[in-house]
Amino acid sequence: MGRTLYLECNSGISGDMTVGALLDLGADKQYLSEVLSTIKAEGFKIAYSRVKRAGLDCMDFDVILDEEHDGHDHDMDYLYGHLHEEHHHDHDHEHHHEHRDMKEINQIIDSAALTDRAREIAKRIFNVLAEAESKAHGVPVEQVHFHEVGAIDSIVDIISIAVCMDNLDITEVIVPKLYEGQGTVRCQHGILPVPVPAVTNIVSEYKIGLEILDINGELVTPTGAATVAALRTSDTLPKEFVIEKVGMGSGKRDYGLAGFLRAMIIK
Repeated sequence: MGRTLYLECNSGISGDMTVGALLDLGADKQYLSEVLSTIKAEGFKIAYSRVKRAGLDCMDFDVILDEEHDGHDHDMDYLYGHLHEEHHHDHDHEHHHEHRDMKEINQIIDSAALTDRAREIAKRIFNVLAEAESKAHGVPVEQVHFHEVGAIDSIVDIISIAVCMDNLDITEVIVPKLYEGQGTVRCQHGILPVPVPAVTNIVSEYKIGLEILDINGELVTPTGAATVAALRTSDTLPKEFVIEKVGMGSGKRDYGLAGFLRAMIIK
């Protein structure tokens, strides 16, 4: 039959927030861990915890990278330190990100013990990302080298979203709009405006409504935007519905907002 998911992105959306919300909705944690253990890639482990966001109980899904693979994705000093620095030298922030192309990412997805449906969902999300990055950098899709998104934590986030969506038997996804911050954020390519180019390309291509909040910071990550683009089946909530279950997925970055993604199974 399939179930309907409503994602309320008032504090933005990222890969880990989405996984947290889906686990909180009842996706099987044990099963997810087993699937993730079959991923042929090094340098990560998974942690699940309950955290408070705005005083509310949320599920936190964390892909912990070893030193060699850490990409500072949740390091506020790294992401926004440029706003407070007089002289910024890039070599202060050298770190090793693996650069993977679509072929390598597809091999990783194919090597993991996924159901056909979960595999298809994971590839669909990555294809949306590849197209957005290819447009941003002006290179063909097969030549796109993912930096942030090719890092193992993003790959794990996307595979986890696919596994949980399949596990919960979600077939319809309603996302009315995305809420995004403003200002700038630092990434592999330098300092970028928010929303970052991959996100603007995705929301433009998939006609996803955007509301810019008066907050400095990146609320919508490329993985979050690609997830919405790949999964959304409608942008309109029914006039009336019953909420069967609510899941709250915690974000990692603190912008003074609630900082969680709320997901609801509705009918």
